[in-house]
Amino acid sequence: MILTMLAVFLVHVLLGLPLFIALITTAIAGFLFVDPSMIPRMMPQQFFSGINVFSLMAIPLFIFAGNLMNVSGLTERLMGLARLMVGHLRGGMGHVNVVSSIFFAGINGSAVADTSALGSLLVPAMEKEGYSRAFAAGLTAGSSLIGPIIPPSIFMILYASLTNISVGDLFLAGVVPGLLLGVAFMGMNAWYAWRKKLPKSGKLPSFGQLGVAFIGALPALIAPFIIVAGIVFGFVTPTESGALTALYVALCGFVLGGLRVQECWKAVVDTARLTSAIFLIMAASATISWLLSYAQVPAQFVSLLAPYVDNGVIILLLLSLITFFTGMFMEEVSALMLLTPIFVPVAMMAGIDPVHLGVIITLNITIALITPPLGACVFVAAAVSRLEIVSLFRTIWPFVLTAVAVLILLILFPPLTLWLPTQFG
Repeated sequence: MILTMLAVFLVHVLLGLPLFIALITTAIAGFLFVDPSMIPRMMPQQFFSGINVFSLMAIPLFIFAGNLMNVSGLTERLMGLARLMVGHLRGGMGHVNVVSSIFFAGINGSAVADTSALGSLLVPAMEKEGYSRAFAAGLTAGSSLIGPIIPPSIFMILYASLTNISVGDLFLAGVVPGLLLGVAFMGMNAWYAWRKKLPKSGKLPSFGQLGVAFIGALPALIAPFIIVAGIVFGFVTPTESGALTALYVALCGFVLGGLRVQECWKAVVDTARLTSAIFLIMAASATISWLLSYAQVPAQFVSLLAPYVDNGVIILLLLSLITFFTGMFMEEVSALMLLTPIFVPVAMMAGIDPVHLGVIITLNITIALITPPLGACVFVAAAVSRLEIVSLFRTIWPFVLTAVAVLILLILFPPLTLWLPTQFG
């Protein structure tokens, strides 16, 4: 059954059909093996129940907040602060790229949106500073991986909805790994700048200049604290936090004069377009997940890995390997929806903390955004930098390996992930 479903899915993807249609057809193929009479009874029910989760309403709200950031000019304020903070260093624009991704990650939670918003501005600026266009595009795609790790995170909200884990704990657990990714990519950029002997650009800013830039970016910098503090301290649910953040960003945009009705409507349309695509994929994936559970595939997977459950590190490495290769050939939301119900029982047997597992799975799924052949962030980076996609795929692997190195570090040292949630009880 599994091989047939996989074959059906790959054929539809290779034919270029929309992903949710490929997933629905795959589900139908699976039901034909299990019980064809369940198709009219169970498929509509599972399709709807897969998205009938209140916490998932946070996803369009956080996407909307990020879109409002872009059209209101708040993103440029964050980039201006990043430029003053690290732009004077050797390879300054590369560092600005990474720091801007860290700032932007605190509002949007989408790697693709990060790549699109920052790439069109920073790739040409990096090229003027002496970077090759391929490295600039690769660094833009690589640093965008920080977006789904630092809260808020669309992938973490999905994982929490599938496992009944606290979204607040997951958000806190993503802070240190996200910053580690930023440090890793800044180290990679510093090595490139030293090897290419790139000149230092700009002067060390004065405290006055930093103060002015900080005050200008402060409205945007407050948003992540609203999100995390509200959820962690129990003031709001993730969905309410998303609504509050979107309202706050909209008010900041109108008050500061960068947001007008036309831009607000554009943000609404872009949010609706992206949300509809995500929710269709989620609904179809939920149908397949239920079918796999009904066919006891998770139990079979548990028995397959049973000899290794005494070693949590080996289990996490095996699950990461499976997730990595699955993400290379499957859209990330559907991969997360399909793999999480299968992986969680194995992790529980191995004594792995579900919050730690959530960060590991999220990072694995996120890395897939820059891996060939379906890495969405690479396609976006290639488009904004006007590079051939094949050329960028050839040069993206150092960035993939850098992210994998951070992943392995998190697997070997769980306190890097769990320390912050533990401090907040």
